Amino acid sequence: MAKADLKTKENEASVLDFLNSVENETRRQDSLTVMKWMEEITGLPPKMWGPSIVGFGTYHYKYDSGREGDMLKIGFSPRKAALTVYIMPGFRRYEELMEMLGKHKTGKSCLYIKKLTDVNESVLKELCQESWAYMNEKYG
Repeated sequence: MAKADLKTKENEASVLDFLNSVENETRRQDSLTVMKWMEEITGLPPKMWGPSIVGFGTYHYKYDSGREGDMLKIGFSPRKAALTVYIMPGFRRYEELMEMLGKHKTGKSCLYIKKLTDVNESVLKELCQESWAYMNEKYG
């Protein structure tokens, strides 16, 4: 059985070209702000993952099923409906921060924010810092 090829791979596309192409002005500016925070938190330059995700760092995962691959440690994507922030460990360990964050929705590892002004930016930064630290501790 052939392995499915992952669409979300790190590539050499221009992060700034991608972000500057975001039509929604608020989403574009919010994305540039989050990119700057993540650069400061990680000490790494942003990289494109697939056609629409900006990521920082990488880790290797392997499931019990045998499926494995590489994924970003932290990142975001300026989607049409919301700015999506990828908090790879999920949110259970961050309940206190999530309560203080402000208006948002979550998926398994996705934090959906309509605009940065809807949330407490210092709490969002702390959430990103905590997630980055956890991923580095767990995956090196």
